[in-house]
Amino acid sequence: MHDAQQAWQRGLGVIQHREDTRERVSALVDYLDSTGQCPAQQAWRLFAAADRLCSMGLWLTAHMTYARQVWLDGRAMTAQDFKDVPEGHTGGALNMVPAYVGYLLANALSGKTRAWMMGQGHCVAAIDAVNLLTRNLEPEQEERYPLSDEGLSRLCQDFYSYAITPDGRPAAPLGSHVNVHTAGGISEGGYLGFAGLQYVHMPLPGQELVSFLSDGAFEEQRGSDWAARWWRGEDTGLVMPVMIANGRRIDQRTTMSQSGGVHWFREHLLLNGFEPVDIDGRDPAAFAWAILHMGERLQQQHEAIRAGRASYPVRLPYAIAETVKGFGFPGAGTNAAHNLPLPGSGAHDLRTRELFNEGCALLHVPVEELQDAIATLQTHAAQGRVLERDHCLRRLVVPAPVLPAPRELPAQQPMAPMAAIDEWVCELALANPGMRFRVGNPDEMRSNRMNKTLDLLQHRVTSPEKGVAESLQGSVITALNEEAVISAALANKQGLNLAVSYEAFAVKMLGAMRQEVIFARHALEAGREVPWVSVPVLVSSHTWENGKNEQSHQDPTLCEAWLGEMADVAPVYFPFDAPSAVAVMHALMGSRGRVATVVAAKSVTPQHCSAAQAAQAVRDGALLLRHEEHADLQLLALGACQLQAALDAAQTLQAQGLRCSVVALVEPGRFRLPRDARETACVHTDADIAALIPPVRKRLFVCHTRAEVMTGVLRRLDTGARDSVFLGYRNRGGTLDVAGMQQANGQSAAQIVTAALALLGVR
Repeated sequence: MHDAQQAWQRGLGVIQHREDTRERVSALVDYLDSTGQCPAQQAWRLFAAADRLCSMGLWLTAHMTYARQVWLDGRAMTAQDFKDVPEGHTGGALNMVPAYVGYLLANALSGKTRAWMMGQGHCVAAIDAVNLLTRNLEPEQEERYPLSDEGLSRLCQDFYSYAITPDGRPAAPLGSHVNVHTAGGISEGGYLGFAGLQYVHMPLPGQELVSFLSDGAFEEQRGSDWAARWWRGEDTGLVMPVMIANGRRIDQRTTMSQSGGVHWFREHLLLNGFEPVDIDGRDPAAFAWAILHMGERLQQQHEAIRAGRASYPVRLPYAIAETVKGFGFPGAGTNAAHNLPLPGSGAHDLRTRELFNEGCALLHVPVEELQDAIATLQTHAAQGRVLERDHCLRRLVVPAPVLPAPRELPAQQPMAPMAAIDEWVCELALANPGMRFRVGNPDEMRSNRMNKTLDLLQHRVTSPEKGVAESLQGSVITALNEEAVISAALANKQGLNLAVSYEAFAVKMLGAMRQEVIFARHALEAGREVPWVSVPVLVSSHTWENGKNEQSHQDPTLCEAWLGEMADVAPVYFPFDAPSAVAVMHALMGSRGRVATVVAAKSVTPQHCSAAQAAQAVRDGALLLRHEEHADLQLLALGACQLQAALDAAQTLQAQGLRCSVVALVEPGRFRLPRDARETACVHTDADIAALIPPVRKRLFVCHTRAEVMTGVLRRLDTGARDSVFLGYRNRGGTLDVAGMQQANGQSAAQIVTAALALLGVR
């Protein structure tokens, strides 16, 4: 037996190796040695080094919650070394340390840097602690946190320091969740459950992704059960999901725990097409073995499918890492371990100091021994691989797509905006065969006039039905779950994406959309590139044309909420006809790092502009359709139904001798009051607005949304309470047609005329 093997088998402090882990690791080392991937002696040295890194990762993670001062020599802490007010999701972070160290170990053993993501973003202290020790850092953290007493102390002082810069941003390159300063981080993980919906759609062939998931997230967000249904080796890389099963969430056991624990979850996975793998969630070696084992098993299944010996769906390997909340530190396994496992603050409570010092004494590794372990694990240069901070999903390389030029449509031919989008999306897909396409579909694509796109890209299914738009390799991810399908589109950052939904139900996509644009914008603010192609979220069967289905289907909440996000990364578009709808899509697919809400009608509408005018409307955010010098009134419309009613009203008013100006507002966010420098760069100046929209004192706004929302967004266009009127959705509806919806909400042409005459003081 190798000396290093004996050293590893002895374990280290709280890290001990179960018999099943020993057997698995021994077989793995033999395999790596026999295949020439890693000599046995080196492999055992890596396993022993991982124990030391893991122990000190636990040690530093505990310090981040409780300590103000860090001593690498491991001396006992005194009252002045502690924070007055400890803070942190300590138990979950402690559970993530063995998992993340196991991920690093798997990479070193195999000579491949895999991507990683973590659904429980609040456990970021584990990642930051281990990254600091291994010097796997982004520049901001590398400069601020050297591996010294001073550097580690500053890390702990910055953790939940709440320090803020003069411009209102966090002062430290550190957060309570995964953020752009977290080396290798690609998702905040603040919305529990989205990682479980996204991981299977992320890597391309040849790439590998380890996704750390939580039992609390499994309870909170359904839909991750379908991952095995979506995986195809022809267009997707290897994925290795790992559930950290610690049994508790805040102050309550998870449903999983109450239903029978890991045994119940294992059966659940089996029933849903997974291949569960039980491992010791307290041992980094178990995680490393599981990652390598799962990748190989999935690869073997794909090879069997290619050879005709098996068929889809695969049995997707899925590791269940059973542990107790807060393993390795006093308070483990209690409800308190979710947040603060010790009874108080070490600065004021003797018992807390004693428990902290006792716990840390079991975890501390002498500095020289730690440095040897880190050097052993830093195999990147010898293996010719990148640091984990630079994994393939963090440093994306996304080519610019070929964008079909919008075609000129017959001028007098009415057409549904969604039908025009449908034709253009097909052209886009055909022009970019090398880019993976994903369409998130929670509703009925044909109902929303995306027929050609569906026929071309097809539903992704495991058992295609003849004569139906279905195939094994389909690009349309269809499930009656808005969160699941928007996650498929948002996850496919190396390809082309869109989502199509009824407007009323698209609001359930909001959390996933918001997490994405927040992370993207923070990256831009930090000087990072955001290379993924922008994602349109097409909301059709919208409030005004979906009257027949009762008021539950008449809801503009998504576009209203999205107008609250920052306009440079979260635009909202209201195309008013087919050419403007295509122009919106062309502009979006030519941009990067934006998630856009596009309110597009499926009803046939007149064409109000040429392709060139539509492109101008999208560039400017508005289009002046009709104007008379010294106009008495200006009608500004947001939405296809609203514009048609406004034009009809303008015609009536003109017949009464009143001069009218009509403006179609396509992107209202361009006219808002900017909230910071980045938004200032994308909104219009006062001079721009005056040039685009002739100043008219009396203005009447006809809005797709509730009036109050646009009153705030369009304040710069508002000429005052006596001179401007906003007409919007009044929460009136029911089983009505379009005309009925407009009548119920005061937006028929006749009602617009009445409102206009009142505004002008004409009786």
